[in-house]
Amino acid sequence: MRRALALWLLLFGAYAATLGLDARGNSDYAGDEPHYLLAAESLAHDGDVDVTDEYASRAYADFHPGTLKPRGERTQGRLNEPYGVGFPLLILPAYALAGAKGVELFLAALAALALTLAYRLAHRVVPDPWALGAAAVAGLSAPLLAYSTAVYPELSAGAALAGAVLLAVKLDERLGRLRAFGCFALLGALPWLGVRFVPAGVVIGVFAARALWRSSRRTLTIGSVEVALFSVALCVGINEALYAGPTPYSAAESATGASSAVGYLERLQRVGSLFADPDYGLLRWAPLFALAFAGLWWLWRSRRDRLSRAVSQLREIELAAGRCAAVLGVQLVVAVLFAPAATGPWFAARHLIPALPLAVPLVALGLRRAPRVGLALALVTLGIAAWLYADVRWGGGSLT
Repeated sequence: MRRALALWLLLFGAYAATLGLDARGNSDYAGDEPHYLLAAESLAHDGDVDVTDEYASRAYADFHPGTLKPRGERTQGRLNEPYGVGFPLLILPAYALAGAKGVELFLAALAALALTLAYRLAHRVVPDPWALGAAAVAGLSAPLLAYSTAVYPELSAGAALAGAVLLAVKLDERLGRLRAFGCFALLGALPWLGVRFVPAGVVIGVFAARALWRSSRRTLTIGSVEVALFSVALCVGINEALYAGPTPYSAAESATGASSAVGYLERLQRVGSLFADPDYGLLRWAPLFALAFAGLWWLWRSRRDRLSRAVSQLREIELAAGRCAAVLGVQLVVAVLFAPAATGPWFAARHLIPALPLAVPLVALGLRRAPRVGLALALVTLGIAAWLYADVRWGGGSLT
């Protein structure tokens, strides 16, 4: 617990140090960030997410220079932009207390929590210092530094996913009401943060429900699953009222940006680009995550050779690493096929960020198997992050 707390403090301090970095040009916020903040502004002053009057009064002037253009289509005469109400509600208390900078600090705390939970998962796979080292370096990598205080729901969803996976793994060890209801409560929060996080949550829910069902605790299984389903139903109902459809994308031109099977098939080339593109590829900015592929290779060999039957301790390792790998795989499918664009006015690897903390256990596995290569990749990753920070803070650069 002390090491987990120390890790959280280290990462929170590093993330808080990114406040004030230019996202684009001379602005601290870019892309969708001003729109999320504007929705929080509307909730704070009007109690709704209709931002018509906020645009008219230029209420965004404190966090966006120039003119901010509205997004989406009007529904029932209201301008409810297609970003959902869940994330603006999440950041509302911080915004009401301390404005946009308060939101950044709050999100930094959530980002540090996501990596701390990932460390707890990694510790089930390998001992320290491998687990702690992997979590620390991954948390200090350029993509996670860039998104730690970005006003996007990705790392908030990442904290929910990491917490849900940890509880689902614990359910396989020992059942408990708090674990079951906590797991499905976290999963129920995902559609509020964004539809794109739901597929990964469904995978975790299947694992958790299966563990409960096999224990013959039928009432607990049904009750905990209903917690998530009630949250989903409530979210859909509110979306119907606000956006005239089951998701916020009902008020947008398109949910995915593709209109045919051919359009989706053409996106398969993103698989390589998301990792290796010289501009926005994950490994270009954080080569440490190449160790996750080594961890996947070890996991595959362990399951193929059925080593857990001979060594009972390997079952827990395979369980935790396997759950993380499954969620990562689903999020990769979402990033490849369903994200409207692979790149845009945001930092690299945005669509992988929600599940990226769950790569830490696999990175830790790879680090333990190849410590010299892992150390070299860790040093390069930290060097890239330090260079990026210095360039944006003092060199006149920006994150996008």
